[in-house]
Amino acid sequence: MGGRSSATDDDTLPILEKYTSESAAMAARSASMKKYIVGALVAFVVIIALVFGFNLARNPSAADAGAFARDYSGDLRQNCTETFFTQTLNHFEATDETYEQRYFVCDAEWKHGGPIFFYTGNEANVELYLNHTGLMWENAAEYGAMLVFAEHRYFGDSIPVDALDRMAHLSSEQALGDFAVLLRAIKETYHAEKSAVISFGGSYGGMLATWFRLKYPHLVDGAIAGSAPVLAFEGQKPAADMESFARLVTFDASPAAGSEANCIPNIKSVWSKIQAAATTAAGRATLASSFGFCAPFESEEAALGLVDWIQGAFASMAMGNYPYPSSYLMNGVSIMPAYPVRVACGFHKERLTDDAAALFAAVRQSVGVYYNTTLDVPCYTFALPSNESAHDQSFWDYLACTEMYMPMDQDGVRDFYTPSRHNLTASQESCRREWGVEMRPTWANTVYGGRQALEAASNIVFTNGNFDPWSGTGVLESLSDSVVALTVDGGAHHLDFMFSHPLDTDSVRDVRREQKRHMRKWISAKATKKVISP
Repeated sequence: MGGRSSATDDDTLPILEKYTSESAAMAARSASMKKYIVGALVAFVVIIALVFGFNLARNPSAADAGAFARDYSGDLRQNCTETFFTQTLNHFEATDETYEQRYFVCDAEWKHGGPIFFYTGNEANVELYLNHTGLMWENAAEYGAMLVFAEHRYFGDSIPVDALDRMAHLSSEQALGDFAVLLRAIKETYHAEKSAVISFGGSYGGMLATWFRLKYPHLVDGAIAGSAPVLAFEGQKPAADMESFARLVTFDASPAAGSEANCIPNIKSVWSKIQAAATTAAGRATLASSFGFCAPFESEEAALGLVDWIQGAFASMAMGNYPYPSSYLMNGVSIMPAYPVRVACGFHKERLTDDAAALFAAVRQSVGVYYNTTLDVPCYTFALPSNESAHDQSFWDYLACTEMYMPMDQDGVRDFYTPSRHNLTASQESCRREWGVEMRPTWANTVYGGRQALEAASNIVFTNGNFDPWSGTGVLESLSDSVVALTVDGGAHHLDFMFSHPLDTDSVRDVRREQKRHMRKWISAKATKKVISP
């Protein structure tokens, strides 16, 4: 999983000069690419359940009987009760402002005294997580568990009145306070004081599940955190591996991950050819035609948008590099093939580094695996192929400014991206301009403690797939007997959280069994404790 490309030293290109773009949104390659990748992740989580809740068949006869003891097809909200909880707007001051937080309780399998599986909602509508978190649903009956899906403040239907005037109350700390207050209320309502609580979450939700256990250990008995980049922040010791995302996307495109050997050198060589062509009107016309764009590129800066567009496609395909066909990233309207990075790299059976026309044609086919899954796109624009929520993206940008700042770099040597470094000064200026806030790049590490806090913690299971580009800033080695790291070999972004599938790898099945072993241990330990009702 070391993320090395298969290219030899002869394939390594010199560091390419960075180009600036035509607008503030593309002020530098580093800032632009980071925004594209994080934007793709937000789009990624915004559409998750549309696939697993509505489109992909969950066939009870398709896999082992244990995983498919129940029928999980259709919209799973029908098995739950939707409720709004009057929540304190500011948990850290004595004020009376409130908002309505939405949550779902799914208690068909719950037996009194059974555990509570609590999903810590992240940066999207909580219905999405309800409809895709198979790990919770498939284990509810065995443990007699109640499922709770709690929505993150400022997302979905949990938006305070006049939210834009109250942005100071959007933070991970406030969200964790919401979860804690809500959990206590649920326990009281259901007379479940003796019930063990396990928090679940994937991606940012996995970070929240981890921090819920860290900050409220008297309420949360254990945490399962999938693909959670909890070590992505500045101030870590050792320092965060800021180049890991680009390096791991490149790994997915290597023979070690099943891709064609010429894929990496071909993709590496396309950047300089795009940059050269973008300098002339004739070259820009060639680029627009070669990549199938609806309109010509009227400036060099516009043509250079191709670089981020291509890099973004590979980033998204790497996140969704699953062992079965999936519409996970496609808003349920189309399906990417199994292992889409391999398919994209399948157009690079020949080395095309000296043939610009053939290279452009091959790269166009590669990105079409993501941008043209329906095979009926007449021409391209720079729009994402799925309906990303502008609201969710905007509010996530605010969180990135105030505390969730996860800088990304790429060196163009160990990865096939264009070289760039994050620019903290430019990011600070952008946050002041857009939100009127000062960045706190080390705050997340300060308030949650980073690796040091995790070394002192207990009852947390981290899972990461070695195909997932976010895994490089996750916990990849166990820190103790009870803070455990599990690796899904050949797994992309929180594959283990999804519903079981007949094409699941042995590795993801093994990881799920190990997760269950820890869950069983935490539940048993809780049962032996004397609990005093609040």
